[in-house]
Amino acid sequence: MTVIVRDVRPEDAEGFARVRRAAVPFMLATAEQVAFDWAHSHPEAHSRPLVAVTEDGEVIGTAQVGLAHDAPRPGVGYLNVYVHPDHQGLGAGTLLVRTAEEHLAERGATVLYGWAMDEPSNRAYAERRGYTASRTAHFLRLDLTAGLPPLQAPPPGVALLTAEEFAADPRPLFELDAVTTADEPGDVGAELDDYAHWLDTTWNHPLFDRALTMVAVVDGEPAAFSAARTDGLGRYATGMTGTAPAFRGRGLAKLAKNASLHRARAAGCTEAFTGNDAGNGPMLAINEWFGYAIGATEVRYVRALG
Repeated sequence: MTVIVRDVRPEDAEGFARVRRAAVPFMLATAEQVAFDWAHSHPEAHSRPLVAVTEDGEVIGTAQVGLAHDAPRPGVGYLNVYVHPDHQGLGAGTLLVRTAEEHLAERGATVLYGWAMDEPSNRAYAERRGYTASRTAHFLRLDLTAGLPPLQAPPPGVALLTAEEFAADPRPLFELDAVTTADEPGDVGAELDDYAHWLDTTWNHPLFDRALTMVAVVDGEPAAFSAARTDGLGRYATGMTGTAPAFRGRGLAKLAKNASLHRARAAGCTEAFTGNDAGNGPMLAINEWFGYAIGATEVRYVRALG
């Protein structure tokens, strides 16, 4: 079977999302979402989403490719390649990786990062191409129909608000997101300093659920939050849960996430997903308390370009 790799077209959105759901069922993916992401990529990211298609036009593989424009250091490229489980062994992954690497090298990347599911065949493939294993992360799943810890009343001085209640001025949530993202465990890191881009790509993202995103506010100041994403198919995912440094150690993130999960169940969601760096012990402990279980593990691979 002949496989062709090319740039995405608008009509590829459903196939792109279908491959992502099949390859990584712990992540939300819809046609609307992937089309939105393509249209709102930051110019400095030099994003180039790719698809591998068969002779009859069926999308069997995808690649997210670009530069980490918000990384503290320049020259960081990323490529995340997924092939539909029913179409592996046809060379689609190799073609996608080769095309992605060439694009990133031409755009000035000096180091490449990519995630691979923690399976022997994936590990061996990455290592044959000169990639070295770095950190690991877990996908976690929670059955929302099986019960949740009881709702907790906020302590004195703390209020729980939805993100929707910040609609008139979301900037305080941007600032909270930025300060918590800055020290999130990871190889690359990110610095959120573009409010307009955050509004376009986070606040207005089609999966971002403002009614289910909960914010713990202490004496009028947003202190912790749990960002929610939903796909309209009964699936809920935590985009980010974090606490500003000055308010840590008070259980505020757990309070916000618990309220968000209860709202998600009441809204008809049946499954909840999240992801944690394997070294993020505190967040893993919180998710274990909620009842999340590890569903899969992925490995971050890195390769330096000469």
